[in-house]
Amino acid sequence: MDKKAEHLIILPETDSSNNYAIRLIRNNTAVHGTIVLALWQKEGKGQRGNRWISEPNINLLASIIIFPGFLAVAKQFYLSKITSLAILDFLKQETTGVSIKWPNDIYCGNKKICGILIENMIQGDYLFASVAGIGLNLNQAEFSNELPNPVSLKLLTGKDYQVKDVLERIRQIFFKHYSRLEAGFYKEIDDKYFAALYKRGEWCCFREEKRVFEAMIRGIGSYGQLIIEDRSGTVSEYMFGEIELINNCS
Repeated sequence: MDKKAEHLIILPETDSSNNYAIRLIRNNTAVHGTIVLALWQKEGKGQRGNRWISEPNINLLASIIIFPGFLAVAKQFYLSKITSLAILDFLKQETTGVSIKWPNDIYCGNKKICGILIENMIQGDYLFASVAGIGLNLNQAEFSNELPNPVSLKLLTGKDYQVKDVLERIRQIFFKHYSRLEAGFYKEIDDKYFAALYKRGEWCCFREEKRVFEAMIRGIGSYGQLIIEDRSGTVSEYMFGEIELINNCS
């Protein structure tokens, strides 16, 4: 179900657009399709408690509020999939070499352009409310040394982007994917997500605690776990935070 951007909240500054969105839900003031756009985040959130670092007023820092009551808790990773696919589809309209680095970073070549953070509220066996947080590097030209491999769309294309225009384009794409999810097209979403995976079909280096080894991505499990096969033919599954894809095995 597509929703117009009638419920767009623009914040000059906030701790995190996800935090603000969650407060709206808890205060019963959120509507399905509400988008919180932060011009600057003091404490932007990333996966596993990491911070999302962004310069003020030049990047897309937004959170989409949805109420996916049809979606079982066991299928919650599909929200990460459709959000990743929405960003992927938008970026493919602007540049090349776009892929999804499991679980939900978006890469252009070997550089990170976008991070996604999904936060869910659960009611019984189903989701009650969800927030899809998006941090997309649009116009930033210089980055902190804290970030190992960042890139922005401006650095890739040489163009300047209007944040609200990009948000509207992404919103439309996101709700098209959301409609497919609501209609039960799980395999279609699975196939598109897997086909877009970063380093799919290549031998890659992974770190599991202190062990570093080579393996190839073989699939994504029903709970979002990464399925890989190492050089010995052993197939293993890992949840978020249990394994990391790294640049080299040395």
